[in-house]
Amino acid sequence: MTGSIEQGISQTHGNTHLLHFLVRLPRPMEKVWPALSTPDGLAGWFTAADELQPRLGGAVTLRGLGSGRITAWDVDRIAEYTLQDGGRLRFHLERDGESACVLRFTHEFRGEQESEAGWRARFERLIEQLAGS
Repeated sequence: MTGSIEQGISQTHGNTHLLHFLVRLPRPMEKVWPALSTPDGLAGWFTAADELQPRLGGAVTLRGLGSGRITAWDVDRIAEYTLQDGGRLRFHLERDGESACVLRFTHEFRGEQESEAGWRARFERLIEQLAGS
């Protein structure tokens, strides 16, 4: 199975923007989890995590995005990073058979710093990285 970006939805509520993606990944959840929850994994496809304390309430600093706290943490399933500027990134993994999984992603932010195209490019890098592992 190859990965695919099946859905990208952009919504605006006042000055808050929400991007939602459904991404099918060619590896089981246990293999994908480190790409979403470790500094090395995030740096490989998204951005450097200068600080990441892997637990609920732990500190996180994502280069170019800012610092904040881990506001949801369910090992092998959910990582949510809430930044001081009010931005929020949520990665939610679900099984898709024995050898694949689905990533349900939400990015909530204010301003115009992110785009659907930017996240599509990041998820393409993630799919390529996982396909090579």
